[in-house]
Amino acid sequence: MNQIAASQLSGLTGLKVVSFESRLAGAMADLISRQGGTPISAPAVREVPLAENPEALKFARELLAGRIDMIVLLTGVGIRALLTAIEGAYPRAEILAALSRIPTIVRGSKSQTVLRDLGVPITVAVPEPNTWREILSAIDDAAIPLQGRRVAVQEYGRSNPELVAGLAARGASVMRVSVYRWALPEDCGPLRRAIKAITEREVDLVLFTTAVQVDHLLQVAAESGLEESLRAGLQDAVVASIGPTCSRAMREHGLVVDLEPEHPKMGPLILTVARHAHVLRRIKRARVVRGTGCLPAPCEVRQAGEVREDRSAELLQESAFLKACRLEPTPYTPIWIMRQAGRYLPEYREIRGKLSFLELCHRPDLAAEVAVTAVERLGVDAAIIFGDILLVVEPMGVGLEFTKGDGPVIHDPVRSGADLKRLQPVDVQESLSFLFEAVRLARAALPPNIPLIGFAGAPFTLASYLVEGRGSRQYQHTKSLMYRDPGAWHALMERLSDVVSGYLNGQIAAGAQVAQLFDSWVGCLSPDDYREFVLPHTKRVIANLTPGVPVIHFGTDTATLLPLIREAGGNVIGLDWRVDLDEAWARLGHEVGVQGNLDPMVLLAEPDEIRRQAGRILERAAKRPGHIFNLGHGVLPQTPVDHLRALIDYVHEETAR
Repeated sequence: MNQIAASQLSGLTGLKVVSFESRLAGAMADLISRQGGTPISAPAVREVPLAENPEALKFARELLAGRIDMIVLLTGVGIRALLTAIEGAYPRAEILAALSRIPTIVRGSKSQTVLRDLGVPITVAVPEPNTWREILSAIDDAAIPLQGRRVAVQEYGRSNPELVAGLAARGASVMRVSVYRWALPEDCGPLRRAIKAITEREVDLVLFTTAVQVDHLLQVAAESGLEESLRAGLQDAVVASIGPTCSRAMREHGLVVDLEPEHPKMGPLILTVARHAHVLRRIKRARVVRGTGCLPAPCEVRQAGEVREDRSAELLQESAFLKACRLEPTPYTPIWIMRQAGRYLPEYREIRGKLSFLELCHRPDLAAEVAVTAVERLGVDAAIIFGDILLVVEPMGVGLEFTKGDGPVIHDPVRSGADLKRLQPVDVQESLSFLFEAVRLARAALPPNIPLIGFAGAPFTLASYLVEGRGSRQYQHTKSLMYRDPGAWHALMERLSDVVSGYLNGQIAAGAQVAQLFDSWVGCLSPDDYREFVLPHTKRVIANLTPGVPVIHFGTDTATLLPLIREAGGNVIGLDWRVDLDEAWARLGHEVGVQGNLDPMVLLAEPDEIRRQAGRILERAAKRPGHIFNLGHGVLPQTPVDHLRALIDYVHEETAR
């Protein structure tokens, strides 16, 4: 069976992790070690209290005179440093009493703890992620008037111009109060050694916890003549940021942020990287090794000139999944799950929390990670690249958007022959290069015995989206165009057929071993309509695909269409749960394989019921070569991962030959 090595899933085991944390360097190293990583501490910042601080003294005078109307406190360390700077000139009790009389806007849990210890009331506690946007929103939500008010801002190391500008835009007069400055460490040796290790590709994971660390890292690297080498090394490593402010500083310097936790704290940061680092590291290393797009060399040189041929191609061809596609006997029934790289996985939800759906699709490294992670979590026998069937229509200029709750929306639908003229031509290689790159990265990062499935929407389903503009139950606009203007309909389908076949062939060339064609909406048609309006075009797509690559042809609610779908083509026909597998297979003929067909809702039941329902399908398949176990449609977002694992383990164990 496909079992992933435990070491690939165990936190940070085997990874070398650089942290630039200074004040909490020991705590960070301990968190890394607990996850099995090897910490490399390279403090990049030193906090230097201002020996003479006229700003702090001026603030104290104004506060005691009643000329400060509100204060924004940004760090716990800064609050204590501020009190230390002024208490030699003014009694602490008087300062605390004056602070208690004005609104206090407090950022972060440490600042809140300090104020509680001092006995100063907190007016507004800023919610995470505690950026200047949340500070301003919290003030607005609390309806604190700022017009004509004087607001003090306790700064930390550097000014926050966006916050100051936002307060000024609301009518406030802002007093900036600096309490310490940031400097390089007194001993930059550890930082220089970390830079060298990154440039020499000896580091797997790099953690940034403040924006100033980025400045100092690049400064020290530049002084050593290593800035460009450092930037190249960071592209090879997995790079994580503690939160939005730090991430923004990194991006301003042209650095890519691979990971960012939901909560901007060290603990969540370490948990986030522990979940993702291994897969992302393999993907990034694969990208660097591949360079301009070539996969790693197919052989390796051993002692005495012995050459061992790469067995990857052989392992793929001998995989249970590809054997089933070829109707060959398999050691067990292979299984994968449609939409297995999706919303039911916490790793996926974590990534999606930071990116829109389309942004994720356009990030090849993260799209590849989602695909590979699903395989490792589930133990399935095939991966499917992460994407969406509508990516091919996005470059047509139809205004594709994925909206929360409504799903995909086409803002400029195609409902007449005239509308066809405004569709922009699609250069598949140029417009969809991000998806092909995701395929390359996923293929390089997957175990050599796990095939990768590329996929596309079939012409009818794509056309229906373009015509309806969104999901539909009646397909009124689609059928109206078919019946009212068949010439326009066929022209649209021909255009989509060419794009789809080019798109699938691009995925195959990039490293996909199988192509799946999704005709999710075709079940709304009668057999006569399918034969006239769909069959020629779907048949054309499949006929134009790279020879020798298995094709899975899937549709839903297709009980009356199965013979026609078989005629359209495909080595394996996907079945939904509305048909009995054995009867449907007999109608199709045993010269093709079948995929399916458990009702996705069954996975919400208890494991015993899941096994019982799966057992029925396995009995109907009768261990006949050519059966690939799957659901009758995509896995539901609320499905427990443990239930999927129970299904996959059961299918493997029950069908072992």
